[in-house]
Amino acid sequence: MSVDAGSRALLAGGDVVLVRPLHPADTAEVLSLHTRLTQQDTYFRFFGARPSMLDKLAADMTAETGPGHYAVGCYRCGELVGVANYEQLKDTAEAEVALVVDASLRTQGVATLLMEHLVSHARKTGLKRFVAEVLAENSKVLHVFADLGLRFEASVGGPERDVVMVLEEDAAYLDAVLKRDSVADAASLAHILKPASIAVIGAGRRPGSVGHAVLANLVASGYPGPVEVVNPHTSEILGVPSAASVADLSRTPELAVVCLPAPAAADAVEECGKRGVRAIVIISSGLTGTEAGTRVHAAVSDYGMRLVGPNCLGVVSTDPASPLNLTFLGTPVRPGNIGVVTQSGGVGIALAESLDDLGLGMSNLVSTGDKYDVSGNDLLMWWTADRRTEIAVLYLESFGNPRKFSRLARQLARTRPVLAVRSGSGDTAQRAAASHTAAAATPAVTRDALFEQAGVIAVDTVAELVDVIAGLSWQLLPGGPRVAVVSNAGGAGVLAADACEREGLVMAELSDDTKERLAKLLPHEAAVRNPVDTTAAVPAEVFADALRAVLADDGVDAVIAATVPTAVGDPGTALADVLPPEYKTVFAVRPGQRARVAPLVPGTGVTACYDDPAAAAAVLARLVRYERWLNRPETDDSLAPLEDPDALRAFATGREGWLPPADAVELLRLAGIPMVETTYVEAGDSMDAAAADPGTPVVLKADAEGLLHKSAGGGVLLNVRGADRILDAFRTFRSRFGSALRGVTVQPMAEPGREVLVGVRSDPVFGPLVVFGLGGVDTDLIADHAARLAPLTGADADQLLDGLRASKALWSGQLDRAAVRQLLLKVGRLAELVPELTELDLNPVRVRTDGCVALDVRARFARPVATDPFLRHLRD
Repeated sequence: MSVDAGSRALLAGGDVVLVRPLHPADTAEVLSLHTRLTQQDTYFRFFGARPSMLDKLAADMTAETGPGHYAVGCYRCGELVGVANYEQLKDTAEAEVALVVDASLRTQGVATLLMEHLVSHARKTGLKRFVAEVLAENSKVLHVFADLGLRFEASVGGPERDVVMVLEEDAAYLDAVLKRDSVADAASLAHILKPASIAVIGAGRRPGSVGHAVLANLVASGYPGPVEVVNPHTSEILGVPSAASVADLSRTPELAVVCLPAPAAADAVEECGKRGVRAIVIISSGLTGTEAGTRVHAAVSDYGMRLVGPNCLGVVSTDPASPLNLTFLGTPVRPGNIGVVTQSGGVGIALAESLDDLGLGMSNLVSTGDKYDVSGNDLLMWWTADRRTEIAVLYLESFGNPRKFSRLARQLARTRPVLAVRSGSGDTAQRAAASHTAAAATPAVTRDALFEQAGVIAVDTVAELVDVIAGLSWQLLPGGPRVAVVSNAGGAGVLAADACEREGLVMAELSDDTKERLAKLLPHEAAVRNPVDTTAAVPAEVFADALRAVLADDGVDAVIAATVPTAVGDPGTALADVLPPEYKTVFAVRPGQRARVAPLVPGTGVTACYDDPAAAAAVLARLVRYERWLNRPETDDSLAPLEDPDALRAFATGREGWLPPADAVELLRLAGIPMVETTYVEAGDSMDAAAADPGTPVVLKADAEGLLHKSAGGGVLLNVRGADRILDAFRTFRSRFGSALRGVTVQPMAEPGREVLVGVRSDPVFGPLVVFGLGGVDTDLIADHAARLAPLTGADADQLLDGLRASKALWSGQLDRAAVRQLLLKVGRLAELVPELTELDLNPVRVRTDGCVALDVRARFARPVATDPFLRHLRD
């Protein structure tokens, strides 16, 4: 979000404030803040050694914010409580910072929040460093600067400290901002998930109404705090006292739940704001896109409230210290360790019922509905500090800040599984895509790249979601992809083996010792190779011994045990005696069981039992990928520094549209990306210079208006040798394209090799997406691509290289994989350094045994939207 628009943000204790730029009209408020400070406050709270600089800041307010000067203020309940500014030092990339904060809020993080906003703005203007002079005894100020997460230096000795803060964005700074964000956000969400008191506004006396159901669920949940109802037509409902209005409540509730029609709901929210309510849950629908919805937005902003909804199912917490159910669910929510955030109330209802059938429960459920304020990102931050939540589940129909989501989800997934249901996967065919990269970079591809890089386990349906939750709840993560199948029914074993191979799992090769042990245990006609078929004649005890033998094999990471009952016995009954081993993952399969997934033994958490081997294999594959993500090694993703990064940024400044071919080649040169030697001749110029070396075969490529794909459009002539033939080729292009011909690119014929595609497609919400795939003229037909969001790590580059259907064959020979890996990292760096780069298409890239080189390049620039995805702020 742009600082210039102003934004709501959170202080360390969870209070909502407004941060916005200051202008000449705000001078009186700045001076008023000054007058509220004591001399000591002025001396010690002001971020600079000289108290008189505050007067200078107020004087600066007489001029509009402009180049070299910026001021920003923090407002709490409409009152200015903090001011920060920077002043650029003449002819430098440095700026001196100054800041003052109301003494009553000195421990609430106002100073740090304002500094973050200064940092964000300064970076956009090209500043490199902040400097300040701080009294040596002013340790609080020095700690604020040092704890920002920026590279920090301070002089030693003397009464003052000369401070320097380097403004380069790095992981340390982003991690520090994210940590502060999480602390503040969790404090604000406590008003929703752990409120001290609650009011239900609009609860009716009639049992069939939504408000009545919400109140009934709250009463039944055992919530220990005081509860009141707002209903002017009665004095109590379900034993809960009722007031005629919000103003008439006996106390100010910390949380209010609104179950009223849209216009009345807006009235209620405004009344809650005036009363001092800290958070709102709006069950009501029909507000979005209406005047009432606009009023709700304004009230939440003006009064500093947090909001869940509108148009939502509500909120549940099963914390034994403060349980609450503020939903209209038809059945109670079982306490458990699964946290859920969902935009769809229907998905929340279905999931609650499915989990209850399995004997699993929730730690909390938040239905965000139209998502005016509280979103999935908020719950990711809450769960980071919530030890009761061991599995996090998300159903998101949109992403407000996907780059922040990625960082939050990645942090959480390091400590517990994060699951997401994909939505909106159907991509409209991109018939007008102007490049091969654009055709590959569909919305679903971008979303899936986000999930994969963040370690999120993605599924397509609620049924698949429940399958995975069951597997995670009752078994350890597999130690690897090697799977053995043990069955007493040959057909079920074969189906399980086929499903494992379809999912990319590896059928384990059993050791000779294991096969010998199985041969002694099982009938002669049994199959002791993987998949193991014990035959239907073995009793349960023998099947259990066979399963133990397979589990003991060091070459097996996980087992699928598929059983059917026979007249001889039911091997499934013996599985509970074998499980769970301390070190191996085992899933049971009972073809024909009534439930899609169930506990192997009802009432226990021994393992998940699926009705189809394909479901078990699909869950196992997802858990293997998650385990691999958790344990992927740190890889070398270092690149040689660019020779002149400032020249690259200067090149990009002010450009829009598709670059001319010569400029696109120059872009690659500045970015350190290898490109075949290229000469560009404009249509009106002479080809004599390009045809001067008749002994070298060349390729000619037309640059013509409307020619998107050169080969398919007749714009490529290969292996042209000799000056006369080069001139003839030029004339051919002139004849073929007429006045649309802008020029001709001339390149030497490249050495033979394999052709791949490398590209970038920048999404205004998700950021730049790096695409890798098989290249050449048939790249769209083959459609074998992988994608990752920038910035790329070495592990991301490796996953791109290994993410194609053809990857195994592609890298089985002598092609220079390391060179392509470096190319991917360089393209990712380019996408980060040059946000104006909207689209880049390197197709083909010729890969040889001794390197790789781009043979063609298309690049499109657009004016970037000035956003900072990691700047702390709440949703608009």
